[in-house]
Amino acid sequence: MTAQNLEAFRIFYNHSIHPELMRMDRLRRRLLRLLFFSVLVLIAVFALSLYFDVLALTFAMLIPVGIYIVYLVYRAQKFRSTFKPHVVNLVLDFMDNDVNYGTLKYMPKKFIPKAVFLESKIFVTSADEYEGEDRIEGKIGELPFEMCELNVREFSKVRNRLNYVFRGVFLKSEFKQDQTGSLLILPREFRQYLSRSIKAFDLLGGRNVDASLPESEYRELFLTYATPDAPFRAILSPDMQKALTGYRQRTGKEIYISILEKNIYIAVTQPKDMLEPFLFQSNVSFDLVREFFEDVQLMIQIVAAFDEND
Repeated sequence: MTAQNLEAFRIFYNHSIHPELMRMDRLRRRLLRLLFFSVLVLIAVFALSLYFDVLALTFAMLIPVGIYIVYLVYRAQKFRSTFKPHVVNLVLDFMDNDVNYGTLKYMPKKFIPKAVFLESKIFVTSADEYEGEDRIEGKIGELPFEMCELNVREFSKVRNRLNYVFRGVFLKSEFKQDQTGSLLILPREFRQYLSRSIKAFDLLGGRNVDASLPESEYRELFLTYATPDAPFRAILSPDMQKALTGYRQRTGKEIYISILEKNIYIAVTQPKDMLEPFLFQSNVSFDLVREFFEDVQLMIQIVAAFDEND
């Protein structure tokens, strides 16, 4: 991401997103004050009941106070559920202004189906627990794409528990033309956990092509597998290798990529839910919104760069 693009986003944040964050933060503080006051009233009622020892009066006073606290908890949950869509739609409004993007659509409760996740061949898993949210659809130039947050786990018979498979952002896009061959890029650090993915790709005719790439920081961070007919040198241009390496070093997030025929799949780890609001502290933070913007922007730019190298 260029400094110019980030500066443009900061200006947009100051004019459009920051005022909305301030409005929602006032609502958050109001809810906390009401909740705190209600708890104090509840404690006072309980103390008076012990002092006067009038059980019927105590229950009569506790019921409306308790109902009001439940209502405030509902309001707090509603605040949490509406905060993210407000901010995400504002960020997407900014991105929509870019001539390279078509209209971006956000669906907070929807996600990419399990079948699409599995067809990427990045993770070979039973995906016994598959959860997702925050689906975004749109176009990068003429390339349609969809992305969402996923949390995927599988049941381990050995440990008799659910094991982590992937948590982060998953994207699928489709090239304009068919590609020759297949390509798989995995983080080198997690090779031991990806043996099933590597074996499955071997069955497609894939092989490790690290030795065919020049010594670089890219090779230190990533494993690259390709089928014999895949033009992996053209796809993994020096600029592309530099972009992937820079993103990994700057964010600390792991990147997984597969290209199968016309389809490209990208998975980027994210240890926490993006843009989830706090209730007991302020959410007015440029860094909080910028991280989400950069994650979405950079994944889209990776797809665009691959298409340019096609």
